Amino acid sequence: MLEFRPIWFDSMGAKSACTLVRTPDVTVLIDPGCAAMQPGFPASERQKKLLRTLARKAILAAMREADLIVISHYHHDHFLPEDVEALQGKKVWIKNPNAYINESQRERAERFWKRLVDWFGDGRMRPFGVNAARAFADPFENLELARTQDFGDYNRRRRELLNKGKQWFWKMTEWWQQLSWLPEMDLGGVEIRFAEGKQICMGETRIRFTGPLFHGVDYSRLGWVFATVVEHGGRKLIHSSDINGPVIEDYAEWIVREDPDVLILDGPMTYMYGYLVTRTTLQRTIRNALRILEKTHTEWIIYDHHLPREPRFRERTAAVWHRAAELNRRLVTAAEYLGKPPKVQECYRKLQNRTEGRK
Repeated sequence: MLEFRPIWFDSMGAKSACTLVRTPDVTVLIDPGCAAMQPGFPASERQKKLLRTLARKAILAAMREADLIVISHYHHDHFLPEDVEALQGKKVWIKNPNAYINESQRERAERFWKRLVDWFGDGRMRPFGVNAARAFADPFENLELARTQDFGDYNRRRRELLNKGKQWFWKMTEWWQQLSWLPEMDLGGVEIRFAEGKQICMGETRIRFTGPLFHGVDYSRLGWVFATVVEHGGRKLIHSSDINGPVIEDYAEWIVREDPDVLILDGPMTYMYGYLVTRTTLQRTIRNALRILEKTHTEWIIYDHHLPREPRFRERTAAVWHRAAELNRRLVTAAEYLGKPPKVQECYRKLQNRTEGRK
């Protein structure tokens, strides 16, 4: 038996990808965080704050059900740093804060460690040395499909961006080598372990964590995440975290090889189309999503996080929805899985009605 329940997702009106996974051996809560929608979301600030409050309430309730908490990275829509007390009695598998991390997420991790020590420990953060002896491999070098893609007229620009990205990466490795080490901890009330590249077995349940994955495009300045795989009784669930579509071909191929029964797949950030998301990037995510649809036997694909933040998300990813319908595949937002319409569409219709009423 392997069951899952979307706790909160973007399609419910606040940014999140929080998912509860249950087997006979363990209950796992993945990415218990939430954030209010961006300014362009078609709802008032009051409504957005209310939806974020409802999301936090639902997530905290789910945390009480869970034995094990997974935090794939330090963006606020993936963890609740102000609610460390909710981790009481939990084992937490978390993004390593000492490597494959950008500056803002490292700062959040440091504050989170301090809160953990204040709440569960003696309140004293002790120095633990630095990373100086460590070597860091460039993860792009392992992306054989992404490295050999032909983007036609975009190839020259892509080479420029990749060269800049590589330079940025090696500067980051120098910085990581100077960082004070934030340790794994067992504080009595909570146990903190680094997840990347590891697996754990609990009874007949196996939980696997990937190594660091780019948060979006190759050398994304947003940092790195990891994906989570939960297996029991011949069934498998993948929670992709923030691979944005996926943008990167090798990540799509990994999903195809895994062939999960349930796929929690974040979509492209269409609300940033023309800004952070280019036409080439969007086309990559669509091609990769189509390959997953056509080459896996997945029973459910929850296609959500990042995607339903603007009312044109279906139009901009239309090929994916159309192909799913042709293949009779169950591709839905989390809200739809729970029998509700995506909140962005509901809010947009209300906004249009109010606008029409004033004419």
